[in-house]
Amino acid sequence: MTDDLPLRSTRVGRANDALRPVQLERGAVPYAEGSCLVSFGQTRVLCAASVETGVPGWRRGSGEGWVTAEYSMLPRATKTRSSRERQQVGGRTQEIQRLVGRSVRAMLDDFRFGEFTIKVDCDVLQADGGTRTAAITGACVAVHDAFTWMVQTGRLPLSPVRRRVAAISVGLVEGQPRLDLDYEEDVRAGVDMNVVMSSEGRFVEVQGTGEHGTFARDELDALLSIAVRGIETLDAMQNQLLRGPLPLPR
Repeated sequence: MTDDLPLRSTRVGRANDALRPVQLERGAVPYAEGSCLVSFGQTRVLCAASVETGVPGWRRGSGEGWVTAEYSMLPRATKTRSSRERQQVGGRTQEIQRLVGRSVRAMLDDFRFGEFTIKVDCDVLQADGGTRTAAITGACVAVHDAFTWMVQTGRLPLSPVRRRVAAISVGLVEGQPRLDLDYEEDVRAGVDMNVVMSSEGRFVEVQGTGEHGTFARDELDALLSIAVRGIETLDAMQNQLLRGPLPLPR
């Protein structure tokens, strides 16, 4: 479920239910209202949330806002250069940015924050599997901070954010459930799955595919169990990070 090209496997010395080293750098884009540089192992995604006055035409006059996302991969994010998507966004890119958009919108109960649009740009700097799940995890931090900035600058009385979201990949590799697949594992996975959850412990989205066959209910349960534990770790990291002061844009 990914076109990422391999760097090297990071599973050596890592338990099947362990995350790769994760880093979240808040305020990584100094001019954005909210931003986060997220690393899952050797996968690195820069997420920046921008606040714009106005909403898409279909929402104009409703008094409600909107949150949307765009996703792209730098040409040398992978081992060999990929072409920029200048004229038309490819199907994989559309799928991922829609997933990111749905995920960050799940942070809100409604859109009654006035006619503002939050646009989240997720740019893959380096790809080694799990780019969409890293993008969702970083985008959550960026969106949270964009709304906090709106409150602190008097644009909103209260933030509409009600929960965090985070995501992780899981898969069956050599018949074993594994958490947070790098590229080398992803291409060998018999089953590949992406799981998005909220900080309330509820599922936002589950994307699962039998890449080279079918899978049983007990295998599905095992994959979801390790995904939940992985996401709980990511959520704790987000929560700790967001307890600090907001890095104000320049």
